[in-house]
Amino acid sequence: MPLHRKSKHKHQSGYVGEDIFSASATRHSVPRYKLPKHSMPAKTGYQLVRDELYLDGNSRQNLATFCTTWAEDEVQRLMADCFDKNMIDKDEYPQTAEIESRCVHMLADLWNAQDSEDTIGCSTTGSSEAAMLGGLALKWQWRKRQKDNGKSIEKPNLVCGPVQVCWHKFARYFDVELREIPLDGNEVCMNPDKTRQYVDENTIGVVATLGVTFTCVYEPVEEIARALDVIEKETGLDIPIHVDAASGGFVAPFIQPNLAWDFRIARVKSINTSGHKFGLAPLGVGWVIWRDAGELPEDLIFHVDYLGGDMPTFALNFSRPGGEIIAQYYNLIRLGFEGYREIQQACVDTAIWLGEQVTEMGPFDIFYNGKGGLPAIGYSLKPGKWGFDLYDLSDRLRMRGWQIASYPLPSNRQDTVIQRIMIRHGISRDMAALLAEDMRRAIEYFSTHPIAASEPRPTSSHSGRSSSS
Repeated sequence: MPLHRKSKHKHQSGYVGEDIFSASATRHSVPRYKLPKHSMPAKTGYQLVRDELYLDGNSRQNLATFCTTWAEDEVQRLMADCFDKNMIDKDEYPQTAEIESRCVHMLADLWNAQDSEDTIGCSTTGSSEAAMLGGLALKWQWRKRQKDNGKSIEKPNLVCGPVQVCWHKFARYFDVELREIPLDGNEVCMNPDKTRQYVDENTIGVVATLGVTFTCVYEPVEEIARALDVIEKETGLDIPIHVDAASGGFVAPFIQPNLAWDFRIARVKSINTSGHKFGLAPLGVGWVIWRDAGELPEDLIFHVDYLGGDMPTFALNFSRPGGEIIAQYYNLIRLGFEGYREIQQACVDTAIWLGEQVTEMGPFDIFYNGKGGLPAIGYSLKPGKWGFDLYDLSDRLRMRGWQIASYPLPSNRQDTVIQRIMIRHGISRDMAALLAEDMRRAIEYFSTHPIAASEPRPTSSHSGRSSSS
């Protein structure tokens, strides 16, 4: 018979096998604003932080966000493999830099660049940074044209429709007047016929949005280009277009391949997109591509002698992780064109199905049914006494974990409040059915427990609205 003896050996947190929740570190609140005096075991620290994270919403049920909330195990492993790779150290990590370059050329080809192998572009921390880089290139090109013609460079402006807050930031940070064309009547995006009222010789460019944050529709890039062609013919003003394809850049090529919005249109000089939205990459990667190298002024490119070699860079930041770029490349080669098409089509089909379910519920008017734009739906509340408004419905659904965006439309349509549901990769038909059931239960609840009318209150930051003017 073996003999067993109790060990008196101790470790830092007490006896071997001590329960985490009886350890001294867990018997007090975690420090909020001051470093603790003593360290704690890694497992204890992990458990304490993880427990706090349970108070966050479930990202999979966050149907307000456009961003990736589901990824294959292989993506998560690649992210872990690359957590120590700094994307800026291109001499230290030349293959990661090569993979970034491959992604740029793949996207240029996807967006019908005439010579995708000779296209210039870069990765960014997201579509907001990418949009700002595109805007800076427009400003620099405009400034050069003005100087060459002996004209003032004091008052640049940028013309757009209803845009995400990143463009308001660009205008404020880089001293550009933002001329946002308002929505009138039943308009849901920029009306090309209005551009004539807003452009002049100080216009650095027009931003067309492929997937408007508020309404999920595509702005008619080809029609906007034609309107600018007419303006050039009549006034001589040659005004370029930047396409903000933060969401649509990874949807339209697969679902609406015949739609002309990209480099097939000569006036489109640059395009930005978000890899971590419908590009299916994890959070933290965007892309900006220029039609050709001539559209990116050399003055904006920094050549840094870093870690022993020349490193050309165009970015608003410096160090950032390489994992998201690697994950983007993995998705591109793993899924290919057909894989992306199947995923995005499944999302569109689910959005259309959910729109039909919402229509049948009774209180709602469908504002956007998921057809022709992003995989999403939007709807407003029909006139009448329903016992709730859309903000109340968002709050009620939150009790079941669903996060649904409710907000008024921008500029001149503020009286129209809509609710928007995004359908992303990982949102199955079954999940959509569960949401529809919860919506029906909420409507039934409000029929017997009506809520008094309240002030409009956007329920999420995912409307892309700026909170200050």
